[in-house]
Amino acid sequence: MEKKIKVIGHRNPDTDSICAAITYSNLKNLIDPEHPCKPCRAGLLNRETEFVLNYFKVPVPQLYTDVSPHIRDVDIRPAAGVDGETSLRRAWMTMRDQELDTLCIVDENQVLQGVITVKDVATANMNGVDPHTLEQAGTSYQNLLDILDGTVLVGDITGKRVEGRVVIGAGSAELIERSISPGDIVIVSNRAESQLAALEMDAACMIVGSSSKLSRTMQMLAEEKGCIVISTPNNTYITGQILSQAAPIRHYMTSGKLLTFGLHTPVEEATRVMASVRFRYFPVLDDDGRYIGVVSRRNLLNLHKKQLILVDHNEKSQAAEGIDEAEVLEIIDHHRIGAMETDGPVYFRNVPVGCTCTIVYQMYLEYDVEINPTMAGLMLSAILSDTLMFRSPTCTPADERAARKLAELAGVDLETYADDMFTHGGDVTGKTAAEVFSGDYKIFTSGDVRFGVGQGSYMMEKNRKAAQGLVGPYLPQALEKQGLDYIFYMFTDVRNSSTELLMAGAGAEELITKTFDVEIVDGVATLPGVVSRKKQMIPALIKTIKLDQE
Repeated sequence: MEKKIKVIGHRNPDTDSICAAITYSNLKNLIDPEHPCKPCRAGLLNRETEFVLNYFKVPVPQLYTDVSPHIRDVDIRPAAGVDGETSLRRAWMTMRDQELDTLCIVDENQVLQGVITVKDVATANMNGVDPHTLEQAGTSYQNLLDILDGTVLVGDITGKRVEGRVVIGAGSAELIERSISPGDIVIVSNRAESQLAALEMDAACMIVGSSSKLSRTMQMLAEEKGCIVISTPNNTYITGQILSQAAPIRHYMTSGKLLTFGLHTPVEEATRVMASVRFRYFPVLDDDGRYIGVVSRRNLLNLHKKQLILVDHNEKSQAAEGIDEAEVLEIIDHHRIGAMETDGPVYFRNVPVGCTCTIVYQMYLEYDVEINPTMAGLMLSAILSDTLMFRSPTCTPADERAARKLAELAGVDLETYADDMFTHGGDVTGKTAAEVFSGDYKIFTSGDVRFGVGQGSYMMEKNRKAAQGLVGPYLPQALEKQGLDYIFYMFTDVRNSSTELLMAGAGAEELITKTFDVEIVDGVATLPGVVSRKKQMIPALIKTIKLDQE
C-alpha cells in the first residue's frame, strides 16, 4: 500500500489549518513527486472552512484524529486466500512452499470463512484412520484425483462427492467381498480377482495402484456397474496412506470467533491480542470486510510510523492523538514555538506573520511554482480569516500583499468575498453548543496551569450573540470534561475590532481582571481592540500566570 506523507494541522482546525494542509501538499507534490503528500485534518470543519472548500470546489481532507500506528502501517503479508474445497495435502504443500503456518479460507468474494493451521493439518492427518473421513467431509472426487496424481479410466467425476468408506482391497477375493459395501471406495492392485470382487460388490470407485492396466473386459464391467475407476502411479500402501488427505480443509478449519484485525486496528491493541493467544498469523480485513492478508508479531516489529508534516501548530497539546508515535518531517507555522520533541532534525519554518498560508505563498514564489486559481483562493481565505481581513494586530504587510495578489490570481473581489466568508462562518443555525465551541479552540500550558482558548469571529452581531448564547452555558461542562484550570472563549466583532470574552474555572474572572484591567459584567469581559488570540490574548494570559506563580 502506498504510504503518503500526511500534511495535517491542529485539532479543531480553522480555515488556515485546513487550507495550509491542502496548498502545502500541492506544493510538495509538484516539487517532490517521489514523496507524495496528502492533506489531512485532525478534527471537524467549522462552517467558515466548509464555505471556503465549497466555494472553490475542493474535497474535504481525510480525517485523522489519531496518528499512532495502525495495522495499515505495518507490512501486511499478502498471502492469498484459499478455497474451502482445497485438500488437506494441497493446503500443507502451500504452507510449506510459502513458509506459512496459517491459511485463510475465503469465498468467491474474498470474505473470510475460516482459518486452518499446520497444527490442524497435522492433527487431521494423524487422526485420519477413520474409513468414513472422506464421506463425512463431503470430499470431492476431484480432490482424490488431485492428491493421487491420478487419471480417470472409467466414469465421470464432475460434481461427485465421496459417499462411502475407504477400503483396502487386499487378500483373497472372498475376504475382499466380505469387507466391501455398496458405495465404498476400494484401493486395489493389478490383481484381476481383486478388481472383479470390488466391481461385483458395487463399489462406487475403484482406485488402481502402480499405474496398473485395466483390461477391456474389466472396464466394460465398471461402466456397466457405474463404478468410477481411477489409476494412480502410487502403490497400494502409499495410496492408502495419503487418501485421507484429500478431505477439504473446510471440514477442519476454525470458523467461529475468529481473531481478525482491520486496517484501522491500533498496533497497540493488536500487540495485546497477539500476546494473549498462541497463534502466529492473524487475518487482516479491509474496510469492506474482505480478506487481504495476514500479520504476525514479526510484522509489528517492522511497522512504518506515519510520516507527518505539521502546519499551523507546533505544540503537542494541539496535535492529533498519537503524535509521539509518528515521525514528524517538517513544521510550517507562525505561532510561538512550544513543546514539541522530534526523533531527529526536521525542516522547521516559523515566520512571524499573521497566517501559515502567507508562508506557503512565499514558498510557492521561492520554488517558482505557478499558483492556480483554486490554490490562490484557499490561501487567500486563510489569510483573510487569520488576520480578520487585515484588522488583527498579527497582520503584517507581507500578509496583506500576499492576500491582494492571491485575490487577483483567484479571480475574486477581496472585500466582497471576505464579507461572504465571515457571514457564512458566523452562522450557527442548527449547530450544537459543542460544535460551535470546537470550531476554533486550542489548549495551552504555562507551568502547571493548563487552559483552553477558543475564538469565533463574526461580521454580524446577531450571529455573535447566538453563538454566545450556545457556548456560554457549555463552558463549565467543557472545563470539567477536559480537566483544565480555565477556559476562555473570544467572541470577536470583526467590524468593530473588539471581543466579548466568556470564561469558566475557579479564579478565571480574577485572572482576566488582572490581565486586562477590565470590569467583568455577568460573566462577560468586553475587550476593545483585542481581536488576536495569538498576539493579544495568549501572551498576556501567560505573563499574568507566570507572575502569579513567582
